[in-house]
Amino acid sequence: MRQEADHRVPVLIVGGSLVGLSTSLFLGRHGVPHMLVERHSGTSIHPRGRGNNVRTMELFRVAGVEPDIKTAASLLADNHGILQTPTLAGEAGEWLFKHIDPDGGLARFSPTSWCLCSQNDLEPELLRAARKLGGDLRYSHEMESFEQDGEGVTAVVRDRGTDERYTVRADYLVAADGPRSPVRRRLGIGHSGPGDLFANVSVTFRSKLLAEVVGERRFICCYLTGPDADGALLPVDNKEHWVFHAPWHPERGERLEEFTEDRIQRHIRRAIGAPDLDVEITGKASWRAAERVADRYSAGRVFLAGDSAHEMSPTGAFGSNTGIQDAHNLVWKLAAVLGGWAGPGLLETYDTERRPVATATSARASARSVEHSHPGFAPAPGIGGGRRGGILNVVLGYRYPRGAVVGADPDQEVVPEAMRLTGEPGSRAPHLWLRRGGERISTLDLYERSLVLLSDAQSTAGWHTAALRLAESDGVRLDSYRVGAELTYDPHGGADGAAPDWARAHGTTADGAVLVRPDGFVAWRAAAAAPDPEATLRQVVRTLLRTA
Repeated sequence: MRQEADHRVPVLIVGGSLVGLSTSLFLGRHGVPHMLVERHSGTSIHPRGRGNNVRTMELFRVAGVEPDIKTAASLLADNHGILQTPTLAGEAGEWLFKHIDPDGGLARFSPTSWCLCSQNDLEPELLRAARKLGGDLRYSHEMESFEQDGEGVTAVVRDRGTDERYTVRADYLVAADGPRSPVRRRLGIGHSGPGDLFANVSVTFRSKLLAEVVGERRFICCYLTGPDADGALLPVDNKEHWVFHAPWHPERGERLEEFTEDRIQRHIRRAIGAPDLDVEITGKASWRAAERVADRYSAGRVFLAGDSAHEMSPTGAFGSNTGIQDAHNLVWKLAAVLGGWAGPGLLETYDTERRPVATATSARASARSVEHSHPGFAPAPGIGGGRRGGILNVVLGYRYPRGAVVGADPDQEVVPEAMRLTGEPGSRAPHLWLRRGGERISTLDLYERSLVLLSDAQSTAGWHTAALRLAESDGVRLDSYRVGAELTYDPHGGADGAAPDWARAHGTTADGAVLVRPDGFVAWRAAAAAPDPEATLRQVVRTLLRTA
């Protein structure tokens, strides 16, 4: 295809749901011009995908949208835990967990926390933020075809409102176009994993009387396990708007058309245990839970992100969070390559790092569904039989044994059994409260648009000076901070309110240094001084950025 096109952008995003919008937001924060096309007319109108885990909220915090998201999520701010009960009539049942962070221990690891914000509330916030940063986001625009060559991708896009077609030439294409991804199919990329797990019909409905039945049980989700009618109930506003997931069994020949309004109303009443409950159906959509991971995350200049790259059981809300974190990993690498301070080989580490995380996380999501006896899920032998236990190590503790890291243990597990964030290369950098110019910040707030080197102000090892010289001479986006100079300790910034020790927290010494990537993952660390810190740091950075 000829390279002349109607529009020219560095990055074209296909798909405008959570992952596509997050990709746009992160690109905007890096100052990378881009276009997003989405075939639907607007953001999601269905309250789904509500669980935003702590790592995702860290990313949104750094991107400046955390306050707006928390405001959008205010209606469900007091909802916690998953309740499992035969019906909601009476007080029977048990809490699978009542609070996600019952003892407040999460504050040792992160400056933020989980947030229950439904997709229909979250997407408009991401859209507004992305457009404020200059993103060209086009709804009711559908990519019909694309071709790529050694220098870029040319796509044909149709405006569904006018039926006019135009071409877009991009350096790179990011496909966030869902589990049935036309882009992935066009690339001929297969997937691995158990496949379909179970299916549901998701129903939105109004009921003014249901709040009385629920009472003070402020759950995130309630699994209703009655033998005559099971399903999952989710509050939207705790008052009169609700969502119900009714199991659907296409493997038994059950057709979607059989889910009539009358049948759904009767099913909800039986499941809840309230035969006279008012139920006004306001929407209906089918969906299938699956465990699949694409065999590769890229082909040439085209990258997969989100559901186009992986599908996961909904238990634990791992799917959308993993997709948003895919986007964050990919975007800093695209920005570095497009900005000329990294080699194209850096982009190969996207697959190297993120695909193993998806494989491990999807298995954990299926295991979580088995643990919770998710309604409608009857696992085949071998499915969901992986490691069980807590999820914080899956959410925050995952690591990159290989990729854009120097000195990581290549044989370490992607998801370790224990929660350990102590500065190892390939792990998320530790959180400490510090002060910069009088402002209280987390160390995580430093990491977004550049590499960051941390060292000690009392050290004579010369790491800080070496980093400044390297940034100037090699054109690398590298910021350097000395703890005790540009950064100072917050008096209550350590664990349990104690004074922190940045070096110990990062697994090094006062004469050592830690290099952190723009995504907040440790790229490399030195345990002590080096004979020639500038030469050492230059070699590390060139290896990391594939410019050696």
